[in-house]
Amino acid sequence: MLIAQNQISQMLTMQDAMNARVSETWRDNGYEWYRAIWVECAEMLDHHGWKWWKHQEIDVAQVQLELVDIFHFGLSLRLMTGATVSDITSQLAHELTQQSDETDFKIALENLASAAVTNKAFDAIALADCMRLMNMDLDELFRQYVGKNTLNFFRQDHGYKEGTYIKIWHGEEDNEVLAKLVNELDASATDFQQQLYSALEAKYPS
Repeated sequence: MLIAQNQISQMLTMQDAMNARVSETWRDNGYEWYRAIWVECAEMLDHHGWKWWKHQEIDVAQVQLELVDIFHFGLSLRLMTGATVSDITSQLAHELTQQSDETDFKIALENLASAAVTNKAFDAIALADCMRLMNMDLDELFRQYVGKNTLNFFRQDHGYKEGTYIKIWHGEEDNEVLAKLVNELDASATDFQQQLYSALEAKYPS
């Protein structure tokens, strides 16, 4: 549990920093984080497949990536409550280790979306169900979260907001480049984020 709390605390701190990088007044801007969650849920369902009238393969890697994106928005929602990072960490550590008997990923995802639409809230237990059904544990969430957070910072530093950022790197999308780099580096290293940022810089087309 202590490792989980350390990881969650780190991610909350990183999320606060990322939001502040986009806008220093992010807590007062009225961003609809809950809407971002249910829109991502709909996109994720397409990657998972739901059409009974055609053959579909589950794109597990892409579904996991969408779960990480949703976690960004969920952390932001929790930070907006005004609770301390310590209190949010304890609550999330408890919720993310809960087990339900849900076996249908689509239902778990709809539970996640429903909380966002109905209560404008982040249902971390439903996210944990989605993760479990996609063979994703907290260590994997942490690894991918740090990766995506670092890429988001990199994008902001290289003109994402101004529209000058290059998203295709030598024939690959930046997300694809990121996935390879994350697998090549040691996610448990204390300077993992710094290593990853430097690796992205080395790959970015100038």
